[in-house]
Amino acid sequence: MTLLIVGATGLLGTELLRQTTAPDSPHTQGQPVAATFHTRPPTNTPDVHWTPLDLRSRDQIHHLITTLRPHTVINAAYRQHDWPTTAQGPTHLAPPTWPHPPGPTHLALATTRTRTRLIHVSSDAVFSGHAPTYDETAHPDPTTPYGAAKAAAETTIAALDPTAVIARTSLIIGNGHSTHEQRVRALATGATTGALSTDDIRCPVHVQDLAAALLELTDPTYTGIHHLVGSDALSRHTLGTLIARQQGLDPNTLARARRAEVGPPSPLELRLDAHRTQQRLTTRLRGAHEFLS
Repeated sequence: MTLLIVGATGLLGTELLRQTTAPDSPHTQGQPVAATFHTRPPTNTPDVHWTPLDLRSRDQIHHLITTLRPHTVINAAYRQHDWPTTAQGPTHLAPPTWPHPPGPTHLALATTRTRTRLIHVSSDAVFSGHAPTYDETAHPDPTTPYGAAKAAAETTIAALDPTAVIARTSLIIGNGHSTHEQRVRALATGATTGALSTDDIRCPVHVQDLAAALLELTDPTYTGIHHLVGSDALSRHTLGTLIARQQGLDPNTLARARRAEVGPPSPLELRLDAHRTQQRLTTRLRGAHEFLS
């Protein structure tokens, strides 16, 4: 019974592989692990079966799922500015401007046909930020193209397979390797210029906690929407301050700005309520103040 990790060369996918193959990991149970890559696979994972996969190709996806026949697929692929990967890859849903109904689906339809369990990683970007908080029952109301693509994927996956898991998360932090940590390091050392927003609120999660929680959710007793975020809601500037201090950098070098001054328009306050999910999991989703202490 094979576990397939789609998008396994990214930050989250790499951690999922580590937790499913490391000898000292509680999630290593001797099951075969397969993984997909877009350009080239890592060379230091001898126990992993690697397969090239373009999420925009329904033929590649169909062939992979029907040939490999995994018992579970975790879709951790991430390409923020690519509608085909974000929406069509999971669901082959046509963009909202297309006049025709969607054709054959990609990943969701393939897993439904083979009765494969699907865990789809989604985002807090499916919300507008107009509500004080969002729990698992909240309906998406995206305001950005990325959020719309994620919401489209969620909607079609839920319609095709009510037993699938949709796991919404937020900013992912990971032992110095995340884009957020790299940007803070570049700003604090003068390698780049810019500022961090003080009004852009998220609930960051550590990649180790997120991966462990996703592996818990492979249990068939879990279905539907789950929120996997850290317990602290904080601005990108506050997050940057915590990152700088942890890395031994001077947080006073991090300039402050409002979101409208530093980047494209996006929701300002996205506070996901994860209490319902956290009550069912044994994995504790730590807040940034704790995992960056």
